[in-house]
Amino acid sequence: MQCSNSGNDVAPPGPSGAQRHRNKKREDAINITLRQLQIFEAVARHGAISRAATALHLTQPAVSMQVKQLEDQIGLKLIEFIGKRLHLTEAGRELRGHAECIAMKMTELNRAMEQFHGLERGVLRLAVVSTANYFLSPVIAAFTQKYPGVRISLAVDNRERVLASLTDNQADLAITGQPPEGGDIAGEAFMDNPLVVVASPGHKLASRPHLPLSALSGETLVLREVGSGTRATVERFLAAHKIAWQPGCELSSNEAVKQAVQAGLGLGVVPRQTIDLELETGRLKILPVDQFPLLRRWFLLHRTDKHSSSAAEAFRAALLAAKT
Repeated sequence: MQCSNSGNDVAPPGPSGAQRHRNKKREDAINITLRQLQIFEAVARHGAISRAATALHLTQPAVSMQVKQLEDQIGLKLIEFIGKRLHLTEAGRELRGHAECIAMKMTELNRAMEQFHGLERGVLRLAVVSTANYFLSPVIAAFTQKYPGVRISLAVDNRERVLASLTDNQADLAITGQPPEGGDIAGEAFMDNPLVVVASPGHKLASRPHLPLSALSGETLVLREVGSGTRATVERFLAAHKIAWQPGCELSSNEAVKQAVQAGLGLGVVPRQTIDLELETGRLKILPVDQFPLLRRWFLLHRTDKHSSSAAEAFRAALLAAKT
């Protein structure tokens, strides 16, 4: 005999309490804020809460609280500490990719809105290698005088970190001595950047009217740190010509290199644009070495997959006009 409910169907059982809690967590995940994503992305990028807090001008407890609230909203652990080092969980790595995409889209949105203000206001983020400071300051001064509503944020670092800033969408434009190969970054040459060999006036090679490239064999060279474009160029060139040189001090700026050479710690290879004062005062001398200067160029870099703001386009035009 088959039973019938006679129109009084029994409703299927509803979700359990635990299931309702998980559903609620999933619903809450859509309520995460852009600020939480920004803070989480900074933590992921810097690999430490303390460094992220410094970059964001926040306290460490404030950053930790925002990350914890984000984890509570999503219902998943996003970071974990193994020993004293911070690591992203699998969910954290997935969220980081989405957070970076959202940050880029928000930047594009801001740029799109800024164009309706023309050049009356906005922020232009520049990342440049330290040598660029020798010629860039007058360009920035003229630009800000012409467009006082545009604020320029300038980050100065070595080539490796400048490229990382552009790749990570922390900069709108970058200036380096050599664009990277492939990827989503394009470069436009705008000025020569020759590298010369310099010595202190008392160096044994300083009085020679002509020097073959082989004269550098066995000499101590004072160079920039690993990650510097100048260092990479010099190392490639000397290796290609089988010049065996002695490594001297490794320094983080051209000023430090020049001072080390003046102190007699070795020869240096530096951009010609950085030594006008030292040549005038006789503190350094350019050595007439065969195949030097090494001819390089300055490049203005931008991302090809990103909308350029009115401020970025105006700065590009100003730089090319001043230095072409």
